[in-house]
Amino acid sequence: MDLKLSAEYELFRTEIAAFLAENGNKAPTQADQGLKNPKRLAWQKLLIENGLAARTIPMKYGGAGHAPDILKSRIIAEEFTRTGVAKGIANQGVSMLVPTLLELASEDQKMAWIKPTLLGKTVWCQGYSEPGAGSDLASLTTKAHIDGDDYIINGQKIWTSTARQADMIFCLVRTEPDAKKHHGISYLIFSMDTPGIEVRPLVDMTGAANFNEVFFTDVRVPRSQIIGEPGQGWQVANATLTHERGMLGDPNAAKARLLAIAELMQCESINGQRLMDNPVFRDRLLALQARVYAMQANGLRVTTSRINETSAGMAGLIVKLQGCELNHELARLALDAMGEFGLLYGQNTPYLRDFAQWQGRYMYDLGLIIGGGTAQIQKNIIAERGLGMPREPRPAAA
Repeated sequence: MDLKLSAEYELFRTEIAAFLAENGNKAPTQADQGLKNPKRLAWQKLLIENGLAARTIPMKYGGAGHAPDILKSRIIAEEFTRTGVAKGIANQGVSMLVPTLLELASEDQKMAWIKPTLLGKTVWCQGYSEPGAGSDLASLTTKAHIDGDDYIINGQKIWTSTARQADMIFCLVRTEPDAKKHHGISYLIFSMDTPGIEVRPLVDMTGAANFNEVFFTDVRVPRSQIIGEPGQGWQVANATLTHERGMLGDPNAAKARLLAIAELMQCESINGQRLMDNPVFRDRLLALQARVYAMQANGLRVTTSRINETSAGMAGLIVKLQGCELNHELARLALDAMGEFGLLYGQNTPYLRDFAQWQGRYMYDLGLIIGGGTAQIQKNIIAERGLGMPREPRPAAA
């Protein structure tokens, strides 16, 4: 088997490397990560114009309009990772909602929402989980009834990332109260400035309010802002969840972290010995490297299936579970590599490394093992849907 790239693809790699060398100074840094930071938005626009973000999304919706090409996508990801230059925007709107709209929205909805979302001008949050409906999402009780041309929404959502900064929300509500729980849900999109919405921040163990509670009191939403048909929200929601799991298990992000840790181990030392020369730490790094490369290979399987419009099967089912657990272990190795300095967090000290990003990732990534579908739920999905094992027995009725 010849795994060498053809001259066409080697030329493409050279072109991408040249673009990043010439324009990498325009990319946002860690200090420019506000959701609507002008530098971040300008960089996203430049990447789209050059086919390095939203690459296969049609131009009429604001994308670059290129034909799908697995190897070119892989080369782009590798060059961004190699250079450490910031990639395009990856968030709930771009990575989760846009592909859902492309699959299931009306033409008017695609024209209205995809382009501003891709450009970062419209920020979205996800209204799924509720205090009594997390892993069993279909048990949600936030409801909406029809009043003329509008839905009137009442209820509560929780663990809603970016709700305070978001312009819009894609939200699951129960619109068909007499239907079975999976069949009575609808998928609505609406402005976070709509009267009747209250957002309360939730501080997590990083010390930041990365999540929020959202309360709806007689929130009026036009019926035209439903994605799909009434009662079909569960199917639409599962499409979004599929893309969310892919975002949370991005192998290229894991590769970038791996390279950053390797660089860290070149600098940190124990008793005058570089950590890279310490056999224990080096073995840990190599074990994680093998898992990252395996994830990248699996990512190619998933991408191939998506392009061919076929099911990725087991390859798709393991992405979120393996990706989130791997990212947490990468952060743990980084903390261990920093020794006692890895314990510092939220303190103004010259010994703080990389703005405490690894400490924040370690704590936040632990939450992501739960968010987007807990590890336990993911294992059930893998066992039942991927391996064909019998469903977990239900408790006997009282």
